[in-house]
Amino acid sequence: MSSKQNIQSPKGKLGVLTPGMGAVSTTFMAGVIASNKGLGKPIGSIAQMGKIRLGKRTEERNPDIKDFVPLASMQDMVFGGWDIYKDNVYEAAMNAGVLEKDLLNAIKTELEAIKPMPAVFDPKFVKNINGENVKNEKTKMEAAKALMSDIATFKEKNNCDRLVMVWCASTEVYTQITDIHLSIEKFEQALEENHPAIAPSMIYAYAAIKSGVPFANGAPNLTVDIPALIDLAKQMNVPIAGKDFKTGQTLMKTILGPGLKTRLLGIDGWFSTNILGNRDGEVLDNVDSFKTKEVSKLSVLDSVLEPDKYPELYKNMYHKVRINYYPPKGDDKESWDNIDIFGWLGYKMQIKVNFLCKDSILAAPVVLDLAIFMDLAQRAGMKGIQEWLSFYFKSPQTKEGLEPIHDIFLQKIKFENTLRHLMGETLINYLGLDYYEDDTIYELITDEQKK
Repeated sequence: MSSKQNIQSPKGKLGVLTPGMGAVSTTFMAGVIASNKGLGKPIGSIAQMGKIRLGKRTEERNPDIKDFVPLASMQDMVFGGWDIYKDNVYEAAMNAGVLEKDLLNAIKTELEAIKPMPAVFDPKFVKNINGENVKNEKTKMEAAKALMSDIATFKEKNNCDRLVMVWCASTEVYTQITDIHLSIEKFEQALEENHPAIAPSMIYAYAAIKSGVPFANGAPNLTVDIPALIDLAKQMNVPIAGKDFKTGQTLMKTILGPGLKTRLLGIDGWFSTNILGNRDGEVLDNVDSFKTKEVSKLSVLDSVLEPDKYPELYKNMYHKVRINYYPPKGDDKESWDNIDIFGWLGYKMQIKVNFLCKDSILAAPVVLDLAIFMDLAQRAGMKGIQEWLSFYFKSPQTKEGLEPIHDIFLQKIKFENTLRHLMGETLINYLGLDYYEDDTIYELITDEQKK
């Protein structure tokens, strides 16, 4: 039994800000409003519908997570954000075509009241789309200050007690860490100088952290996964997390991969292809933006299968990922996976997976949970990278020197044990022990937090 952590009460309103107010964010916002009115249920949200086991199985203590941990209520959420298009959330949701028109019309008044602020946008980082609702500051530092002003104004106007920011905008072109990303001093100087290596998402992250607002990155962009912003988050006592919402095909990989490895079935090849027609698909039709997504998707299986430890089973596995823009699909993404496996005596077998999913329906509860749990982390004094939220990401951020864990079942254990730790409950490892020994997987508190 650990001691219960000091967690501030989630009283007052929680403002949820989303850079990007397209299919994902409007589905999330409309879904919360609809759920609050009894027009639907927040299915897929662990914060709203999940339970957690406490103590021994014989004790039969399995409370709802929202009753166990002091979480912000959906009823207390206020929504805002930025977008390159001027459509309000009702118009944007209607254009996205994810939710039924009758549902959207039932909450039309609430949705029309949510209007996007002008976005920080650079067509060099997001190609194939463009919009007129953009800021025109002379430098990237001025753009960051404009965002900080937006954040402060939104908080005051909506009488919010706290804020969180979740990146829901498009995938940016592939970017690597350069010298200007290594320290906050170099990064701020680069902002003043309009350095081309600073992407819009980094400006949003910087503005959020400087404003004391937790930031979660839902795209595979580099964004907050750079030393400068990681150090700034620690200095400002702000939680950060990322990157790339784990939905669709990658979700299936982190479910199937661990299962095949657990039974020590070998894999010769894993071919994945997707077709989607929403704004995300249009952006990913550009080769540079696809590169960012490809790196995120390809990294998952190596971590799960550990080919260096099991060379006979996975060392020569061929892994290919394809994404194709197909407008008629809209938000109804379809993915195919062909998995060539082998078993006893090397005999060949195959698995075929055809996943017809609604991308934003899968992403919306992830946005909700990240907003709620990032707010919890802030109130619990958990600064810097929140590895315990890796469960929600394709490419989880980790402390320097640590490899991310992609096995969704291990991620879920770490997630639940963090909640137990915060509330002073015994950690569970299903072996009768109180604590795990592998701190690379189950470490709950960073060295800074222990201090």
